[in-house]
Amino acid sequence: MVKKRNFAKNFKRALTMAVILHIDTSTNVCSTALTSDGMILCHREDFQGQNHAALLSGFIKDCLDHARDHEMQLNAVAVSMGPGSYTGLRIGLSEAKGLAYALDVPLIGVDTLELMVSHVMFDFSLELPENVLYAPMIDARRMEVFTGVYDLTLTPLLAPQPLILDENSYGQFLADNTVAFFGNGSQKWQPVCQHPNAIFVPDVVPLASDMTALAERAYSRGEFLDIAYSTPRYLKEFQATKPKSVFGTH
Repeated sequence: MVKKRNFAKNFKRALTMAVILHIDTSTNVCSTALTSDGMILCHREDFQGQNHAALLSGFIKDCLDHARDHEMQLNAVAVSMGPGSYTGLRIGLSEAKGLAYALDVPLIGVDTLELMVSHVMFDFSLELPENVLYAPMIDARRMEVFTGVYDLTLTPLLAPQPLILDENSYGQFLADNTVAFFGNGSQKWQPVCQHPNAIFVPDVVPLASDMTALAERAYSRGEFLDIAYSTPRYLKEFQATKPKSVFGTH
């Protein structure tokens, strides 16, 4: 039997000397980070809500100023592609595209669910069973979430998708495995899920400072986005809510 390589434990194999600016606006958290050789040099984060459009440019400027002050040349821009907030994803990708084009550097797309899994692998590995499966969950309103299930190599066992939760969700994985659930969508799943193989990891949100491993891997492989034609990974069509009339119904 061939032992699978843990994605987090093999992180150093993918390290480059690239200076990368990371952007995440996929949820109600707005964040940026500047990294080099896997080290976080500067990061900015706001957890207060949907102020991404007002805050992001300033956060990016802070990171670029740090690079300039230390005579570092930016090699790539990485952005969280979704799933997540429709508005947030558009804001982040638009800023990332403009910056990558202006600086003539490649654009890297990072899957938001994989970003969350990577974070848990690095920060909670000692607290979880060795062969645990990872189920990131992003709130998609009501009882729906954006989710997937991944093994320790970051291979998707359940492809990223919108999922309406009920008591039978994830049953095929929980039957024979310990599954770690995390993300803001897990808060509405925890009261429903009574399975003994379920573990809930609190306070996990996508952050730019956690994008390093995935962005470095993409950079080392030359996996770059088309700046002109890349779009967010919404996973489902946007459905606008019709505003209620202030005059009531007749």
